[in-house]
Amino acid sequence: MSLTFTIIQTDLVWEDIDANLALLEEKINAISTRTEIIVLPEMFSTGFSMNPEKVAETMEGKALQWMKRIAISKRVILTGSLAIKENEHYYNRLIWILPNGQFSYYDKRHLFAFAGEDNHYAPGNKRLIAQVKGWKINLQVCYDLRFPVWARQQPADEQEAEYDILLYVANWPERRSLAWKTLLTARAIENQCYVIGVNRVGNDGNSIYHSGDSMVINPLGEVIYSKADIADTYTFTLEKEDLLSIRKQFPFLKDADGFLLTRS
Repeated sequence: MSLTFTIIQTDLVWEDIDANLALLEEKINAISTRTEIIVLPEMFSTGFSMNPEKVAETMEGKALQWMKRIAISKRVILTGSLAIKENEHYYNRLIWILPNGQFSYYDKRHLFAFAGEDNHYAPGNKRLIAQVKGWKINLQVCYDLRFPVWARQQPADEQEAEYDILLYVANWPERRSLAWKTLLTARAIENQCYVIGVNRVGNDGNSIYHSGDSMVINPLGEVIYSKADIADTYTFTLEKEDLLSIRKQFPFLKDADGFLLTRS
């Protein structure tokens, strides 16, 4: 079973929803090869803004409607996170939207207090593992990467892993790019899964530079793709048989510690 992704590493226009949607639509329209899942960065419509009162939209807003239109017209799954207002709270919400327009979402659990994200957004408390063509994909956002327990495989039995791909969308600054690259690799090795990390490039509205360093890593920790400092659109195909072969050769997950994950 194969699964084809396109990841879009791009600069973003600070707090300008219309400009970002136009920019990203142009990049999506330029994809010339067949793809099944298109991945955009964290807060792709605004940049990593701590002004949700200014930029957040509801679930009926233009960004989500744009995602629906793109997913349906291109017949792809489209994902990335948005600043969303719901029930008087703001969320950094990853949307997973199907080719028929139906969607699920994951609210970022670990809010980046170092930048005050926890003062503006509410945390989520549930993981989202999407299923596509026999693949299971664990969807997470940026700072979640620093917390391995939140990503740790929790298989129902030793014969089958909980998920096959761990996907992060991010606005991860260049000044901490070593941590980004190291932790993405660690998550792949310890969970025996593919890891996809999609980051932005360029300076944000606070003059913080992002080098991108979007990556695709296999379950052995080998880097399939990495790109720094420039915008890039990259399409690749993962093979389920390769993943299963690695897990069969190295059946490490069956030796993992059992644990119960609880969240306050």
